Amino acid sequence: MKSCITLSLVQEARGGPFVLWDGLEKSIAFAGELGYDAVEIFAPSVESLNLDSLGNLLDSAGVKLAALGTGAGWVKHRLQLADPDAQKRRDAQQFVRTIIDAAGQFGAMAIIGSMQGRSDGNVNSETALGYLAEALEDGGSHAAQYNVPLIYEPLNRYETNQCCTVADGVKLLRSLSTDNVKLLCDLFHMGIEEVDIAGALRAGGDLVGHIHFVDSNRRPVGGGHFDFAPIMRALRSIDYSGYLCAEAFPWPDPHEAARQTMRAFRYWTQSPA
Repeated sequence: MKSCITLSLVQEARGGPFVLWDGLEKSIAFAGELGYDAVEIFAPSVESLNLDSLGNLLDSAGVKLAALGTGAGWVKHRLQLADPDAQKRRDAQQFVRTIIDAAGQFGAMAIIGSMQGRSDGNVNSETALGYLAEALEDGGSHAAQYNVPLIYEPLNRYETNQCCTVADGVKLLRSLSTDNVKLLCDLFHMGIEEVDIAGALRAGGDLVGHIHFVDSNRRPVGGGHFDFAPIMRALRSIDYSGYLCAEAFPWPDPHEAARQTMRAFRYWTQSPA
């Protein structure tokens, strides 16, 4: 398993669960100093990123790009994949494609979380889930050219009513014709929705493609009440070799949150438990 940390450039999301906020240059350099394998970046749009400069910063720090998030599509641009308006759904899918294309240049994945939308008075649950499935079909097929999967994240009930559990996500992904969509299992969301986090990870099996490594209260690992021993045993049992990425509040501050996550990563990945 490999270490990863989140880096946000989206000012509208300030105060949210992203660890580093000090811009690409400082944040990537700091991640490299702490020994992180990769960063996961949340940017306002592809246009806000200078991809050549990003590549140079990553190379200089000895850090990879694990993934680019699409969350700004919703937070900043109010685009979501279950919108009842067909043109807005097309715009949302195109936004996702641009993120896939930018990430793909680095062999990195794109993540769909908050852009999945929800059912409401304007679109019923079956239709909304169908719109989401269409978008995942499109995005998964588009990502295949870069030999990386598209990553889909079930969220807790307070953030979506599409898929809230790993089982919901597995059912959705199994219904697709593409096999190039994997699950992001965020331990914080799982702590709200799952009866047994370790059991849910085992049930996810080879569909588990990315992990948000965070404690029960969305603080860095060690700042909440999760027992990580069974979680780590479950990940080893499914031969998970992807990233454990800190999508956590920068508590008590970004630098200490990054240091604490790295301490926890080293402890739990080296522990025989």
